[in-house]
Amino acid sequence: MNQTIIGQIEHILFEDEGFFIARLKSGEKISGTYLESDVKNIKSSAVTLSGYWEEHKKYGKTFKFESIKVNQNQLFFFLNKIVKGFTKKLSAELIEQFGDEKLIDILDNDIDRLLEFKGIKEKRLKKIQASWKKFRSMRKLGEFLSPFDVSQTLLTTIASAMKDVDEPCTKIKNNPYILTSINSIGFKRADELALKMGVDAQDEHRIGSAMDFVLMNHCEQQGNSCVAKDILFDGLNELLTFVDKNHLYELALIQRVSESSIVIMKNDRLSPARLYNAEKYLYDEIKKRASRDSGGFVKDLDEFFEKNDLDLGEQQKEAVQSINDGASILFLVGYAGTGKSTTSKSILDLLNVRYEEQEIMTCALSGIASQRIADTTGYESATIQSLLVKYEDRDSFPFSVVLIDEASMINSVLFSKVVAKIHRDAILIIVGDDAQLPPIGAGNVLSDVLSLELAPIVKLTKIYRQSEDQAITFIANDIRKGVVPEYRTVYDDFEFIDISVQNYYALKNQLSQTELKDLRENNSLQIVTQIVHKVIESIEKARYRLNNKQIKEYLNYFQVITPMKGGTLGTNNLNKVLQEYFNPNPKKCVKKGGAEFRLMDKVVHTKNENMTSWSGDAFKNQEDSNQRRIFNGMSGLLFKIQEDDEQVFVFYPNEDVVVVYEYEEIGSHLMLSYALTIHKVQGMEYDIVVMPMTFSHFIMHNTKLIYTAITRAKHKCIVIGENGAFESACKKFEATRRDTVLLEL
Repeated sequence: MNQTIIGQIEHILFEDEGFFIARLKSGEKISGTYLESDVKNIKSSAVTLSGYWEEHKKYGKTFKFESIKVNQNQLFFFLNKIVKGFTKKLSAELIEQFGDEKLIDILDNDIDRLLEFKGIKEKRLKKIQASWKKFRSMRKLGEFLSPFDVSQTLLTTIASAMKDVDEPCTKIKNNPYILTSINSIGFKRADELALKMGVDAQDEHRIGSAMDFVLMNHCEQQGNSCVAKDILFDGLNELLTFVDKNHLYELALIQRVSESSIVIMKNDRLSPARLYNAEKYLYDEIKKRASRDSGGFVKDLDEFFEKNDLDLGEQQKEAVQSINDGASILFLVGYAGTGKSTTSKSILDLLNVRYEEQEIMTCALSGIASQRIADTTGYESATIQSLLVKYEDRDSFPFSVVLIDEASMINSVLFSKVVAKIHRDAILIIVGDDAQLPPIGAGNVLSDVLSLELAPIVKLTKIYRQSEDQAITFIANDIRKGVVPEYRTVYDDFEFIDISVQNYYALKNQLSQTELKDLRENNSLQIVTQIVHKVIESIEKARYRLNNKQIKEYLNYFQVITPMKGGTLGTNNLNKVLQEYFNPNPKKCVKKGGAEFRLMDKVVHTKNENMTSWSGDAFKNQEDSNQRRIFNGMSGLLFKIQEDDEQVFVFYPNEDVVVVYEYEEIGSHLMLSYALTIHKVQGMEYDIVVMPMTFSHFIMHNTKLIYTAITRAKHKCIVIGENGAFESACKKFEATRRDTVLLEL
């Protein structure tokens, strides 16, 4: 039989996603779920609980409550503890003046009236308004979703995303799968909720949403832009645990095709429409540009080289010749150390004969790559995204020449957006290295164009060595060819520190699984120790840069890169270890989801999303913020923590942008970046790169991965670990071929 008890919460003993166990001031222990806000908000509150006593195996006799009510003016509690922008004093004054009902009406419909109160200015009012809106939708959603065991985190995510939606509860009730459009809520979480709500397993919304999920997963996660129909249907059977339900899938597919969200191609291949349209456009457009003749630029190319003091190799001259012969588009592809930058500069100098300098623009995906191309060519450069934002209101960029660098990194959708903005009569130079990892996201445009020979291509293969002691480019190029390089020689710019398990193969047959695991773990810890030695050697120079406000130089000075996130040598653990050396005694910090973010930490943004931001100068001058697209992989410095407003500020120097994050966004949008995965550092460049090498990561190892990692180092690359793992990685070719619309066409 249910009982009621009243008490004051003194101490929270355990908390996970809204479920908590606490001790009351009177000594009794209570447990249950609270979803209206963070559990920490009700610490010290007086509460009335209804439930029953039970025996908990760890905490002993506990009152398991089914309902919880905070015993103070409910509105005062919520304003003071949950809605941002209210202090105790202000909450009490407002309730006293207007009463509960009237105040709720003002907050809902006439919020500007609060400006009459001392201490409330426009900025604070905006914050109150946004927070109140979110809180109101959260309360309604909390009541609606509480019977379905929705976690606090999920409830907050849904409420935040749907705060501007009319009747969110009705919309979710009609089709719970609309939740999949919210960032971080995939099909599986929405499906779990939908089935609890009683949605039929064969419901058309369910089948359609599952189809979108499997198709998108196959494309965005695995990099394909199309998929064979039988692979899609097999994926649906596995996800939905169905047998012989192809007739349901065919119906859902017909629906998707009629809505123009999926395209059926020949050979029964399916492509999400946006990927199909992007690659079909690129296929047609590249061929069209390849058929155009620009008319050439100088009569005597040798004289041009001599006059401009250009000393080029045969392959490099061939690239310049191609443009001088009238090519309107050129793919210039070269491996590390083959002189892509020198060749790019020579081509741009040739084009500068006809076009003014301001008509020539170079660009790349990352800020650091864009800076590098500007430094090496002397022509203006920008990130692709900043160009798209700057000229979004125009049909095309105002340039007669556009050079796109690091093209191997650019996925189909972004590639098509850029090409669509380049004037049809402009000269387009596309520069890249197809030995690097393919792009994050769907498509493999550079590689596909090379396979299909859609346009003029010049390949640079001859390597120009700076000196005998400089080996990075030679080691990288041996690896690219699947050859184990001479990696044990002493070089200025490359070092291999061998930390192998002695007699590993003999021990493998003698030891138990547990003993073997301990041996491997011990070896990983020795590698971590060596990484720390290298950190200690470099930390003084890193700090010097930070203390002199050389933020970009600090961020790009020393970088640990590793293939995986998990394990002792994964980014998650290494970031915790390295944080203790790079940033040991912070003035402030924020704990989020097991990670600690400290003032002056190196961080990386992990989502492609529009965020509230400023340019560096606009932030300094306290100008208004604006919304700007911030990209997965951008590297920054967490330079400000505002505890009262629960916000942190990050400066991204490569893009010259300051971004503000609410505390609740930190866990999902930011990661420490003392250690990064190799996929995250594509297009980046660091003075010193340190990479662990172990059989624990063997599943990830291949020539493209190691080549990409080593070529991130500007002055020094240090590989620490097992020589056997390194040698086998150098011989393991990346066998995955992406299924793309371009290749199908």
